[in-house]
Amino acid sequence: MENVIEEPLLNKHNSNVKGGFRTIPFIIANEACERLASLGLMPNMILYLTKVYGMQTAEASNFLLLWSAATNFIPLIGAFLADSYVGRYPMIGFGSIASLLGMVLLWLTTLFPTSRPICNQFANSCSSPTTIQLLILHSSFALMSIGAGGIRSSSLAFGIDQLSKRDKDAGIKESYLSWYYAAVSVSSLLGLSVVVYIQDNMGWKVGFGVPVILMFIATVSFFLATPFYVMLEAKRNILSGLAQVFVASYRNRLLQLPQEDKNGIYHHEKDSILQVPTDKLRFLNKACIIGNPLQDLTPNGRALNPWNLCTVDQVEDLKALLKIIPIWTTGIMLTVNVSQGSFLVLQASSMDRHITSNFQVPAASFATFMILSLILWVILYNQVLVPVASRIKGRQTLLGTKQKMGVGLFSCCISIASLAVVESVRRKIAIEQGYSEQPQAVVNMSAMWLLPREILDGLAEAANVIGQIEFFLTELPQSMSSVASTLGGLGMSVGSLVASFVLSAVDSVTGGRGNESWLSSNINKGHYDYYYGIICALSIVNFVYFLYCSKSYGPCKERGK
Repeated sequence: MENVIEEPLLNKHNSNVKGGFRTIPFIIANEACERLASLGLMPNMILYLTKVYGMQTAEASNFLLLWSAATNFIPLIGAFLADSYVGRYPMIGFGSIASLLGMVLLWLTTLFPTSRPICNQFANSCSSPTTIQLLILHSSFALMSIGAGGIRSSSLAFGIDQLSKRDKDAGIKESYLSWYYAAVSVSSLLGLSVVVYIQDNMGWKVGFGVPVILMFIATVSFFLATPFYVMLEAKRNILSGLAQVFVASYRNRLLQLPQEDKNGIYHHEKDSILQVPTDKLRFLNKACIIGNPLQDLTPNGRALNPWNLCTVDQVEDLKALLKIIPIWTTGIMLTVNVSQGSFLVLQASSMDRHITSNFQVPAASFATFMILSLILWVILYNQVLVPVASRIKGRQTLLGTKQKMGVGLFSCCISIASLAVVESVRRKIAIEQGYSEQPQAVVNMSAMWLLPREILDGLAEAANVIGQIEFFLTELPQSMSSVASTLGGLGMSVGSLVASFVLSAVDSVTGGRGNESWLSSNINKGHYDYYYGIICALSIVNFVYFLYCSKSYGPCKERGK
């Protein structure tokens, strides 16, 4: 298949050449529009669900957390299906159509009054949504999650498929990756600023209609470029190889491990550097023990049944994955922290958001400060801190991957603590000004006090998330790069579920027996500062846990940090 791709690219003047950089804009634009639309819908959605659908604040936030969890988890399934069965092009095409349908369905809830509950704006109350209305709402979010999974799981890899080996060697691959991440970052900023601004100033109909139009254009353009795409066939996924190790080690559980690791006892590929497995997690070594060469191996030395006998490389791949899991779990609390963005919108909407007398920042756009902070921290680290530190020490000086993760988690603790303090002050002012029964009243306190939280969250994301990606790609074998690239998204999915569990537990415990819940829909009657205090305490415990896991893990492969 590679010959079909590579050879025509040698002739740059051949109009029938497939792939190349001309196909990249269609692929990037497709995911950029999906990100812009989904991120543009997310911040204000807490207001749409509470004001239009009459949901309680905790219920609406829980709904959004579950949606976020699904949106971050489904790409893992999409990657497995694309690599193992259907291929990347069909997966992206399916995802684009699903995303478009989901956005159209959500947009229809703003166009047709019968598709949403009846609300009394003067009484500030809404009737309970019917089963059909909830079905329409849930279906729209489900379709958007499925669509995001199809697009995000394959777009990056599909773009690389379009490049020849010579293009990759010439550095064009790096250029593509730069444009890819730049487009995703810009689309995130536009979604959290421009789309949110349109929703605030032009209403839900226009605000939800703009993402529909953008997604429609991106989907059509993606399919129009179909004749020019290189389409690789689906191949076997690494996940099946990992599953084989578990099955084979269980089936061979009665075999005795040799006293000494000797060549010839363990099954390995002919050209493999690894001849014998390591001593760690020795029970898995039974998966690659050759019990009976006549029964276990074919005449050419391959395993007769890979579910009974695996290679040493497969065993070590699984060991590497299991070894990083404890450190991977420490990143979950970062997502729990960042997931409080819905409550941040409620806080910002009750504070003075004016920058000038004629302009105020939309409450839902405060998330853009975190993205800007993230970008600035990355630039500061790479362009200022690293060069200065390198000059002082006389050699290249970089933070290790575990050090970056630690900085991010520590920043996360300070971030949520600052948010708790700000909310405590805001609530006190609201009560003093007589707004206890008016949750939508704007208190005499600048919303700019929320910026320290956004700046620190930007540092947390820049340090921890980038550190995680580098750590996974460094510590896992090259054959598991696809797994390494999806671990971050899986962690975000689990983090959203944990955030949902904590939210539900706090709401249930504090709101029982007729008491006002800490997460009351009336933000001035609730105690969101106490809730943030619980998240802060969990973040501190998580940071200590990370220090233990980091020390237990030992040195990393490359820089020994």
